[in-house]
Parts: sequence; C-alpha cells; structure tokens
Amino acid sequence: MSDFSSLFDDVAEEMQLVEEQLLCCVNSKLDVINGAYRQLIEAGGKRLRPAFTLLTAKMYGEDINHVIPLAVALEIVHMATLVHDDVIDNSYIRRGKPTVKSTWGNRFSIYSGNHMFARSLAIIAAYERHDLIHIIAEASMIICEGEMIQMAGCYDVKLGLKNYWRRIERKTALLISLSCLLGAKLCNLSYARENIHKRFGYYLGMAYQIIDDILDFVADESVLGKPSGGDIRQGVITLPAIYALRHSEHKSELAMWLSSPQTCLDRADDIIELVLDSGGIDYAYEIAQAFYGRAQRQLDKLPDSQVKRSFGSIAEYVLSREY
Repeated sequence: MSDFSSLFDDVAEEMQLVEEQLLCCVNSKLDVINGAYRQLIEAGGKRLRPAFTLLTAKMYGEDINHVIPLAVALEIVHMATLVHDDVIDNSYIRRGKPTVKSTWGNRFSIYSGNHMFARSLAIIAAYERHDLIHIIAEASMIICEGEMIQMAGCYDVKLGLKNYWRRIERKTALLISLSCLLGAKLCNLSYARENIHKRFGYYLGMAYQIIDDILDFVADESVLGKPSGGDIRQGVITLPAIYALRHSEHKSELAMWLSSPQTCLDRADDIIELVLDSGGIDYAYEIAQAFYGRAQRQLDKLPDSQVKRSFGSIAEYVLSREY
C-alpha cells in the first residue's frame, strides 16, 4: 500500500487534510451513523476520487486548499455507494474487515448510506455553486440507476456488451470522471480543457472496473480483501463471463449454470474454471488496456508537469493492481 500511496505524493499534505475532514463528518447524534462513518473511514481504501480531484487542481496552482471540501464530499459519495452495495450484494467483508451491513444490519445501513449522500450535498452547497450541486446530484441518480441495471440483469445470460458498458460506466467510471472534472471546474478552466480531464477520468474508470471484474476471478482472497468469485455467486455476469458465453467450447453448459441462482452458488468454482479456460480473462485485460490507451491519449493533450507524470503512474497502477 505504501507504494500505491506514493503516487499521491504531489498532494500528500492535502490528502492528510481530507482524511482529517472525513473524521470531522462523524458528528451525528446517533451512534449508529457515527459508527458507520468510522467503520468505513478506518477500513481505509485507495482514496482515488479525492486524489484525482486534488491532483487535477494541482496542475493549475499550488494552493488547492479550497478544493479539499469537494474532495471530501466525493469520497463520502463513494462511501455511501459502498454501504448500499454491501446491502444489495449481501456482503459481510470489505477490505478485509466487516461491512456496515454485517455490523448494523440492512435497515440501519440503508439510512446510513442515505445520510452520507445528504452530507456530501451539504458540503458541496457551501461552495454556493449550483453547477457543482447539479453535477453531484445528477451523478448520484445515475449511479443508482446503474445498480438497478445490474440487479435487473443478474442471471441473464442473453445480456451483452452494451448492457455491461452501461453498468460499469455508471458503477465506477462516472464518479472517477467527475472527480477529475470537478477539480478542473474549481480552477475555472476552459470547457475544452475540462473535457480533457473528464474524458481521462472516464476512460481510466472504465479500465479500473474491468480490472476489478478480472480480479474477482483471479485475485488472492487475502489480498483482495473480500471473497473472490462474488460476482458469479450473485449472478452478476461481467466481461470475462460474457466472453466465455460466446467463445467457450462449453458455452451451452456455462449458460445453463449462469442462469440458475442455485447453481451459481453451488458450482461457482466450476464456472470460474470454465471462464478462465475460455480466454475470457485475457480478452478482458486487452479491453482494459484499450481504455487505458484512450486515457493516456487524453493525458497527452495536457502540458507536461510533475502532476501529469503522476497521473500517468496512477494509470499504469490501475492496469497492474492486485486488489
């Protein structure tokens, strides 16, 4: 983790302030809400979204303290999605530690997540900029839509790539894209320059989620921080499985297994083996590399700087990460 954290050296001081301000948000009169915040914050995480916001702003000025509340708000939005995801996915472990759901149950978790969404909007409102509030609110709605699209598509082996792209852009790419865009907006850049940052975040976010889906098949569970094969057991059909359903010599058998909730639970290891044998992992990695290439081309449009090189290193990390 120390090697990963060094990618944010350009904004190390500001990231520490983000961490401190996240803890300052733990000020509800209800212990369960405070506990939910603390549990997520203390579990750690990559803090990619606040880092991207701060790094984008750092490209255009040394003093970026005014960006810190925005970075905090984006991390809180991300935390809220994790709380709700764990309820939907029935997950008890995240980052190697108990989830909010496992500690307080579904109903308290849902309201804790809602509280986090509201807290993020309250922080953004202090900027007195309607464009920022609108963007965050719109993004929150689209993220929810993405989760509903994923739930509706569980165990549906007929869904293809179009559905998958819609899911992952809403699930992951959108918020990473907005983290870069909003950092640019606080620097009052041109529309064209804002769009470069927005597209960089989008393409990198797409690559990030594809790698995440690959890791669910191949990662060491102790490194990943949660049980592997979770997507298969929940009937979530990701890119490696989509490829296998089209190209595996056992695609008929695979389709039958993936369309059955009970079989996805009982034969998850067998399903994973068929996907691995089909070449689905290599295919998914090639697609992630293609999105990485698109992100890099956006980065190439920006003036050379230390921060730009840091963004390049982060993009490389996204492709090589093990958790």
